[in-house]
Amino acid sequence: MTAQIRRAVLVERPAPRVRPLAGKAPRVAIVHDWLEVYAGAERVLEQLLKMWPGADVFTLVDFLPDQHRGFLGDSTVHTSFIQRLPGSRKRFRHYLPLMPMAIEQFDLSSYDIVMSSSYAVAKGVITSGNQLHVSYVHSPIRYAWDLQHQYLREAHLQQGFKSMLVRAILHYMRLWDVRTAPNVDVMLANSRYIARRIEKCYGREAEVIYPPVDTSGFSLVTRKQDFYVTASRLVPYKMIPVIAEAFRLLPDRKLVVIGDGPDMARLREVAGPNVEVMGHQPADVLRAHMQNARAFVFAAEEDFGITPVEAQACGTPVIAYGRGGTLETVLAVGECPRPTGVFFHEQTPESIAAAVRRFESISDEIRPVDCRDNALRFSTETFRQSMSQAVNGAIREFGY
Repeated sequence: MTAQIRRAVLVERPAPRVRPLAGKAPRVAIVHDWLEVYAGAERVLEQLLKMWPGADVFTLVDFLPDQHRGFLGDSTVHTSFIQRLPGSRKRFRHYLPLMPMAIEQFDLSSYDIVMSSSYAVAKGVITSGNQLHVSYVHSPIRYAWDLQHQYLREAHLQQGFKSMLVRAILHYMRLWDVRTAPNVDVMLANSRYIARRIEKCYGREAEVIYPPVDTSGFSLVTRKQDFYVTASRLVPYKMIPVIAEAFRLLPDRKLVVIGDGPDMARLREVAGPNVEVMGHQPADVLRAHMQNARAFVFAAEEDFGITPVEAQACGTPVIAYGRGGTLETVLAVGECPRPTGVFFHEQTPESIAAAVRRFESISDEIRPVDCRDNALRFSTETFRQSMSQAVNGAIREFGY
């Protein structure tokens, strides 16, 4: 089958199976930090449940809305005591000091394989020597490690008694986080960027398996329109107002911003007349803008970053901040034979504006079909195949 036909016909293949342990189907428990929204971590959980249909799910709290629960299928969801604490529905994160104890209370002794999907405490579940624990780490606890000082600044907790209390809690979280790392048999990372952080925080090597992106939900469009797009939840680290300020320096270019969040007021304050702020939009509207935009602009430092991959799945080039996961998902002009975007190296309006101008000067070097092909490296099918190989390899290595 030619590459062209593969792009035109995307068939969802059956999920690869994990081989039996000692001649029997393994009992599998999947540990997830918390269920609140359907986002990147939940997409991973969805694919794990396709590999192990009906596996039991263990999570600190489950407040996932009914309209997003379909991917859980017939799985039973077990929650911790934090689910029942006062105010947990809206403020369960305030119970951070209790999360290590809560995750350790799950009784997983009857399962053969424990699969944790962890960006907070899920990897800290207790397993025995005759169980295989594979942990897919989205990131070590970021607000306890490299983002601690940013978190304290944004929460206005740089001084005073509350600051000392929070710092003590985060210190405890780091100690607990390191202590639980040896209990994981196989550690997986969602990018080389996170693998380096795992080595620095835990002293562990981690195999990289990129997270699943639903590339089949985005189709290739080769004829682009004369506007740029960015899309994200409007939170400070996404730097959306900075992108809008960059387009004040580019008054003859149009930018469309899709998304909502705490930074909306600041965004509207700095947006010039050439910036259209659309707020939250349905998936089909977002997809149409991604397909038709001249390029997608991305200014965050992400562990992986799904939206730049989705944009490339539409055949749309990416203008991205050259740090974090985008260095692995975007192929830069001048660095590879089939580029899919350009990088800027400072999160400033001037640097972004310069990157837009550079992109326009070399845009003929970037082909929509190459963007699409690059995005297919991160498909849901590829994720499941890689995960199955990793787990089956661990079963053979550890003799389970």
